[in-house]
Amino acid sequence: MNKLLSILYIVFCSTIISQETPGSIQQKSILLLDGTAHIGNGQVIKRSAIGIENGKITMVENSLVRTIDTSNYDEIIHIKGKHVYPGFIACNSTLGLMDIGAVRASRDLYEVGEYNPNIRSIIAYNTDSKITTTVRTNGILLGQICPKGGVISGSSSLVQFDAWNWEDALIKADEGIHLNWPRYYNRSKKDKSQLLSNYQKRGKEIVEFFNRAFVYQKNSKTATTNIRLKAMNGLFNGTQQLYVHANYVKEITDIINFKKEFNISKLCIIGGYDSWMVAKQLKENNISVMLPRIHSLPKNNHDNIHLPYSLPSKLAESGVLFCIQNSGDMQEMITRNLPFMVGTAIAYGLDYETGVASITLNAAKILGVDDKLGSLELGKDATLFVSKGDAFDIKTNKVEISLINGRLISLDNDQIRNYNKYKKKFNID
Repeated sequence: MNKLLSILYIVFCSTIISQETPGSIQQKSILLLDGTAHIGNGQVIKRSAIGIENGKITMVENSLVRTIDTSNYDEIIHIKGKHVYPGFIACNSTLGLMDIGAVRASRDLYEVGEYNPNIRSIIAYNTDSKITTTVRTNGILLGQICPKGGVISGSSSLVQFDAWNWEDALIKADEGIHLNWPRYYNRSKKDKSQLLSNYQKRGKEIVEFFNRAFVYQKNSKTATTNIRLKAMNGLFNGTQQLYVHANYVKEITDIINFKKEFNISKLCIIGGYDSWMVAKQLKENNISVMLPRIHSLPKNNHDNIHLPYSLPSKLAESGVLFCIQNSGDMQEMITRNLPFMVGTAIAYGLDYETGVASITLNAAKILGVDDKLGSLELGKDATLFVSKGDAFDIKTNKVEISLINGRLISLDNDQIRNYNKYKKKFNID
């Protein structure tokens, strides 16, 4: 017992010691001058001038067209030849909810029970996670922190990745409820009739629960308080989004009908492997998609081997609002590869600036925060970064400056410290 307590104490202390101190509130105005700015809305400014004051973007201009008065700024940072991007957003993420998979105390992803709309992932979010600092060095500055498991997992919240605690990190609380749609197709199941029967049974259970929640919402003033049903109110009054985790055509078409049945105004499909097949219906019903991890194998034997890489370009061509997310095995640490997944999608047909939008402005639109985040536009939060090269190219992406709400944040982490430590040991230049 004493040995176990000692191990836990060492893990706790090492986590606290290694955590980077959050940046100080912006006191001086900053001008980022002459970098290539990828605005996030499809526009590019080759020689940009970006002014930042009190945590907001106060100017975005082309320095080749307009003479910039640099005397208005306390600090001028010349970034000629470098690239500026809005902070990347990791959607459908479990960052801060799990650090060490083998240690039960560090796993806060799941809750006991099947229907838990009242569970709030944000209160379990750990700002002291070692993993978070490693993803910031690739430009990922924001995340949608999501619960997992059950039929209804709970609510997700949007945070920024430089904070003392979850209250400081919070940008938008409980912005959506997560529903795990039953699977219609499973390669490992030989009994197709049994699979269909289970699919229909679970579907009816979901409809029954939503019917109860809908009736409760209509009579909430007089009904006895039910925290599970009360947590569903936002889906029916339009203040929350319903995130439905599903992949295949049958599931997606049933979800479209489900949206109509309950008149749910905001619905996003997470996964959507077959979404390109029903893109027209998704667009007509104002349904967005968080596409699955790009660096994956095809789900079906008959699929084109490159299908996962080309899914973003297929949806972009159809006009469906989408973003790219990274759920799957070891998703916390693999989040750092999110920009390179976009790079792969670009190599397989996705327009470069649409690729930028796929983890910036599109994600912000889906999350309902595009009025203040997701692009380098006047009046928005100064949450952005400067890379020495192309942020989507693993060879050239080197983030040199990062700001969250105008605060310059540390780009150090345990991996960098260990790299520098062992460089000296082995005399590596």
